[in-house]
Amino acid sequence: MVEITFSQSIGSVLTLEKRAQLKQIHEDLYSKKGKGSDFLGWLDWPSTLDSAFMEKVEKTATQIRDKADVLVVIGIGGSYLGAKAVLSALDPYFKKETGLEVVFAGHQVSGEYLKQLLAHLDGKRVMVNVISKSGKTTEPAIAFRFLKDYMEKRYGQEAAERIIVTTDAEKGALLTLAEENGYERFVVPADVGGRYSVFTAVGLVPIAAAGYSIKDLLAGAADAEKVYNNINFDENVAVQYAAVRHQLYVEGYTTEVMAIFEPKLSFVQEWWKQLFGESEGKEGKGIFPASVSFTTDLHSMGQYIQDGKRNLFETFLLVQEANEDLTVFEAENDGDELNYLAGLSLQEFNHVAHKGTSSAHLDGGVPQLSLTIPKIDEFQLGHLLYFYMLSCAYSAYMLDINPFDQPGVEDYKNNVFKLLNKPGF
Repeated sequence: MVEITFSQSIGSVLTLEKRAQLKQIHEDLYSKKGKGSDFLGWLDWPSTLDSAFMEKVEKTATQIRDKADVLVVIGIGGSYLGAKAVLSALDPYFKKETGLEVVFAGHQVSGEYLKQLLAHLDGKRVMVNVISKSGKTTEPAIAFRFLKDYMEKRYGQEAAERIIVTTDAEKGALLTLAEENGYERFVVPADVGGRYSVFTAVGLVPIAAAGYSIKDLLAGAADAEKVYNNINFDENVAVQYAAVRHQLYVEGYTTEVMAIFEPKLSFVQEWWKQLFGESEGKEGKGIFPASVSFTTDLHSMGQYIQDGKRNLFETFLLVQEANEDLTVFEAENDGDELNYLAGLSLQEFNHVAHKGTSSAHLDGGVPQLSLTIPKIDEFQLGHLLYFYMLSCAYSAYMLDINPFDQPGVEDYKNNVFKLLNKPGF
């Protein structure tokens, strides 16, 4: 379970008026009648998955590991960030000598990246998982055009057995292509938006293929689903997080800085930024989500947080226990003057660094929250990601915003299409 602390008392935020608003949001959310209610399929997804779906994912994951050294996952936004967040948190920092390598494409347009990726694949057994509801999103469509051509030139007819498609169940260019070529297919649920899709096949296929336990991931999410479906807001930390954020926003704190001390969570930060940025940033409203990694950024962005414009608040995402650690040893020659740290683990150092940083930034006038998870594993990540998704829904509804659309994303696309003389634009 996520633990939360706030630099003020939670009770000062949960006023009678605020409780009434949250109670109405809770009722609208769980009766699925609020704004964007057609995209609330994620709300009870972890607890309602059938065994046949799970068996298919696990079977496909096993086949990928048997047939490939590298899985290329093609997608952008929610079509890659959920899997990337989980894999980055669970993978070792340095490449394993054995086991499946999962790489990503289609999340940007870089000819250099794509050319080097294709060269990296030579001499390795390759499979591709392309993820797109329509099949026409520009960035992944470009990447798939090149990778499909690569696979067909290299594998011939066998290429069809090495391409997996995750797309809409009923329509779209990618569905048509999959049907024509006989690609294995998974469905992007019609009632789950991309940034809420990590627990669907969008995220589960790459995560399972990498050898991690999607059962534990979903168990963590189902645990969060149960824990936070709770009208007692004095106990519901997902609602408390949303309420505190909203109160700070009303007080003029319009930027939230998520700070971590464990670099493995850097793509959880990226996933969180998309989740909250796309869900809340509408109609001239919303908190701007930013991120820093401490202690690294204490030597750069820490200066701004300490002394810059007072329109930001800070949310620490902390990990209580390290999966691996080192303890500072006493050196015979204390030239670096670190012997005073002898016997202290590096995780303990980070806990102390958090306390010191928190105190300094509070003195600098920065409101703070701290969210703490016990450790980094599949269960805790599943719980944490669901926690954020639910909190995000509450946060957007408190701003009277639809959490599940992204109308502004289309504006840049239309301008780019016009500049490129795309037919119809």
